[in-house]
Amino acid sequence: MAASSTTEHALPNLQTQADDPLDDFTPRQITLDDATRVVHMAGSGPAVIVLAEMPGISPHVARFARWVRGAGFTVYMPSLFGRDGALPLADEGAKVFKRVCISAEFRAFGANVSSPVTGWLRALARLAHEECGGPGVGAIGMCFTGNFALTMMLEPAVLAPVLSQPSLPLDDPAGLEISPQDLDSVRQRLEREDLSVLAYRFAGDRVCTAQRFAAYEQALGSRFMARVLPDGAANPDPPPFFATHVPFPHSVVTAHLIDEAGQPTIASRNEILDFFARRLRPQGSGS
Repeated sequence: MAASSTTEHALPNLQTQADDPLDDFTPRQITLDDATRVVHMAGSGPAVIVLAEMPGISPHVARFARWVRGAGFTVYMPSLFGRDGALPLADEGAKVFKRVCISAEFRAFGANVSSPVTGWLRALARLAHEECGGPGVGAIGMCFTGNFALTMMLEPAVLAPVLSQPSLPLDDPAGLEISPQDLDSVRQRLEREDLSVLAYRFAGDRVCTAQRFAAYEQALGSRFMARVLPDGAANPDPPPFFATHVPFPHSVVTAHLIDEAGQPTIASRNEILDFFARRLRPQGSGS
C-alpha cells in the first residue's frame, strides 16, 4: 500500500469553479463494439476507469481523476454525456440529464436491467488492461454511472470496483440497475476470486438511498463494503447544477467533497486510492 495517502495524493488547490480545459489529459478516439467515444487519458501504471457523474466530466470529476493519476495509475476517463470539462450549470446540466434519460444506451428507469453502455465499458476495461498490464483494472462509477463499475465486473480484467452514490434506477429507491443474471454472475465471481466492492453514499442522499444499499448488501453479502458519510461532511457550496437540482448531500468524491485534511470525504478519497493500490499493483512492487 501507499506509505502516506496525505502526501502522495496531495495536489495544488485546483480551480473547480470554472470550466476545466483538461489540457493535462490526452483525448483519444477509441472504437469498440462498433461505437467510437472520446476517452481522456493521463498517467502511467495500472489502469483505472473513471466514469463521470451527471451532467458529465466536470472540473470536480477531473480533479478526482488527477488524484488517481497522482497515486500512480493510468486514467481512462470516457466521455459518456455532457460537455467535457464544463462547470455543471443548472440549465445546461438539466438539458443533459433529460437527453440521457431517454437515450437507448442508458436505463435510467426500471430495476433489474443493465444499461447497454456497460458492454462498451467492459470492452474498454479489456483494452486498458492489455495496454497498461498489471493484475487488472480498477473502475469507479458515480451517480448516474454509479452501478456501472459493478456490471463491469463481468469483464475478468476488472478487479477493483467502486460505486459512488449509485443512483439508478431513479424510479425505485430500493432497485438495482443490473439484471439478476448479471448480479448473480458478479456475486459468484466476488466469492470465487475473494474480491470486494467499495460503495459510498451520504446518509441523507435522496437518490442513492439506504434501501438501495440494503439491496446491494442482500445480494452481495459481506463482499459489499458500504460506507455511509454524515450529511454534515458534504460541501455546502456545490456547483449550480447540484445546488439547484440535487439540493442534498450526494457526490462523495466530487461536487460535495471538502478538499481539506481530516474531512470524511478526503478520507473516502484516500480509501478508494488505497483500494486501487492493493488490488492493482503487483505484489513486491512496493505498493
